[in-house]
Amino acid sequence: MGLDSPVGGGSRLGGVDEVLTIGEFSRITHLSIRTLRRYHEAGLLEPAHVDRQSGYRYYTLDQVPAAQVIHRFRELDMPLREVGELLAVTDPDARAAVIAQHLRRVEHQLDQTKAAVVALRRLLDPAPGALEVKRQRTEATNVAAVRGVVERRDVLQWYADAMSELDGVLAAAGEAPTGPPGGLYDNELFTDERGVMLVYIPVSQPPRSGAVEPFVIPPAELTTTVHVGPHDDIDVTYGALGTYVRQHALEVAGPVREIYQVGPRDTTDSSGWRTEIGWPTFQTVAGATVA
Repeated sequence: MGLDSPVGGGSRLGGVDEVLTIGEFSRITHLSIRTLRRYHEAGLLEPAHVDRQSGYRYYTLDQVPAAQVIHRFRELDMPLREVGELLAVTDPDARAAVIAQHLRRVEHQLDQTKAAVVALRRLLDPAPGALEVKRQRTEATNVAAVRGVVERRDVLQWYADAMSELDGVLAAAGEAPTGPPGGLYDNELFTDERGVMLVYIPVSQPPRSGAVEPFVIPPAELTTTVHVGPHDDIDVTYGALGTYVRQHALEVAGPVREIYQVGPRDTTDSSGWRTEIGWPTFQTVAGATVA
C-alpha cells in the first residue's frame, strides 16, 4: 500500500482535471483519511490517480458524490461486498431493487431493536403491573381453520397467508364470523422452533376449500390472561402466565391458545390490541389455591 499525499495543495494532472490530495478530499467529504484508504483497499472508491513513485492518492471533485453514497450505505450497515455490488450496477431499476432490499432488511432490524427495547423496559420496570388471571372452561367451537407444520421464524408470514386464505374462502362461502379469530400453538413450536400451528375463524358452517378445513376447537379448562398492545413483548406476558401456572400447581394439558380479541385486522393502532393467551391446564395438587 502506498503513502498518501500531504494535506495541502491540489494540482492539475496533464493540465486537464483538477485533483485533490487525500487530505483535501477528506475535508470536502467529511470522510477520514483512514476511511478513504479502506474504501480504496476494498475496491469501492479508487483514487483518480496514484503516484507511482510516492504512492500519494489523488481524487477529483466528481468523486465526491460517490464517496458520500458509499458512506451512507455503510452507515446503514451494508456490507462492503454489497456496496461494491451496488456500485457495479448501472441499470437504474436494478440498482433501486438492490437498495430497496437492503432498506427492508434495515427496517426489519429496527423493528427487532424496538421490540427488544419495549420488552426490556417492561422487564426492568421496578413496579410491574399485577397480572390479571382467570380460570375458565370453554365449550367446543366450530371453526374454519388452516394448519401446518411451521418453522418459528416463519410464524408471522405463515399466519398472514393463512388468515388471508381464510378470509377469501369465507367470503366466497358467505360465512360470517361468529367470534374473534384465534390460533393453537403446539409446545414444540417454542421448545424445538418447529411445530404444528393452527389458525382459525369461528363460523356456523365451516367450509372446506384449498387449505381451509372444518375443525372443532375442543372444550378445555383454561388459565388465561390478556396481553395488551403490540406483540413486541408478548413473550414477557407468556413468562408471567407460565410463572403463575407453576406457582399454583397447574399442569399444561395441550397447545397454547391465543384469541385475537382486537388485533391488526381491527385497528392499525397497536396500543389497542388485545390478545387473550389461554393455557389448557388442570390442577395437580389437592388443596392448591387458584385466584
